[in-house]
Amino acid sequence: MTPTPDSLIKIATLKKPYGIKGWLWVFSDTDNRADIFDMPNWYMKTATGFKPLTVTDWREQGSGLVASFKEIADRNVAETMNGTTIWVDKSNLPKLDDDEYYWSDLVGLTVINEEGDNLGVIKEMFETSAHEIISVKPTKDSIDGEERLIPWHTSIVLNVDLSNQTMLVAWGRDY
Repeated sequence: MTPTPDSLIKIATLKKPYGIKGWLWVFSDTDNRADIFDMPNWYMKTATGFKPLTVTDWREQGSGLVASFKEIADRNVAETMNGTTIWVDKSNLPKLDDDEYYWSDLVGLTVINEEGDNLGVIKEMFETSAHEIISVKPTKDSIDGEERLIPWHTSIVLNVDLSNQTMLVAWGRDY
């Protein structure tokens, strides 16, 4: 059965080939990077939809992860896979506490400050050595055309409302 895009969450991205046998570097989106290998039923996103991807072996290599896959027979095929995203069904993920969120659920939320200004929508989330960052891109409804980088911090992110697709932040329009 082919999954629907709404039921999936991105967990990783395939990178350059590793070695000559079709192994690939795997960039994990999870806090504990190797946890992705405990998740069943991987799918790769292709131009024609989601296709199954079966891990046959994996290991930590230096500071990264490498894996081999049933569907990737050799290095020639692996050469074509750089940038392919890996997805699993959301029902396979652990339940979160009330104040925790999967980053993929936050992308697309409208960011509004305490003054009621629409600052744009969340384009992506990323981590720095200090803390997580919310990257906000402007939309036709936002107060200006500015992109914003807002720290994910309890004193700044005041409320996340997934049902209304909004995030309330203590962040002035001129920051």
